[in-house]
Amino acid sequence: MSTDHEHAHAHPATETGPDAANPEIPHTPEQLMQAATARIAELEVELAEMKDRWMRSEAENANIRARARRDADDARQYAVQKFATDVVEAAENLKRGLDSLPPHSDSQPAIVGKVREGLEGVERSFIGILERNGIKKEDPVGHPFDPNRHQAMQEQETDSQKPGTVLQAWSACWTLNGRLLKPAMVVVAKAPPAEITGNAA
Repeated sequence: MSTDHEHAHAHPATETGPDAANPEIPHTPEQLMQAATARIAELEVELAEMKDRWMRSEAENANIRARARRDADDARQYAVQKFATDVVEAAENLKRGLDSLPPHSDSQPAIVGKVREGLEGVERSFIGILERNGIKKEDPVGHPFDPNRHQAMQEQETDSQKPGTVLQAWSACWTLNGRLLKPAMVVVAKAPPAEITGNAA
């Protein structure tokens, strides 16, 4: 007949608990602190990576929005510029019509003077409307030639103006909100040839 002592020796007790199941789990305060520090470091790396991806995504979205705005502005600017060019052509045709009328004199019929006055009033009003909408007319006569705003159609010798001065404008310079819309067609002063003095050797 076996005793309780013999039964205990025949079936020894096995260890149970987290340390037996997974000996890598820390169980001392130092190990717990090291594990927590390591985990925090891992989370900080993951957070930094997520933040970097988010910032890259935001930057790309900002670039896309900026490109979309530029494309829309360019399309709108092109449409406005084309319309402004057509309007300027109408203004220049009106000016040509005025210039084709005979100059004012007492001998001309009164109707001619009234037509001129009426057209001049229309032109002034038209130019005022254009200026309020950013379209401006510049008279280059008497100013230095500017290749960015003027197109030289002819040079003319003269000693009454400095070389490079605009003597005559066949058409005005037009700008849209400060940007060139149509260059002026101009005649530019050129110095006359120097006189040859002295006798040939």
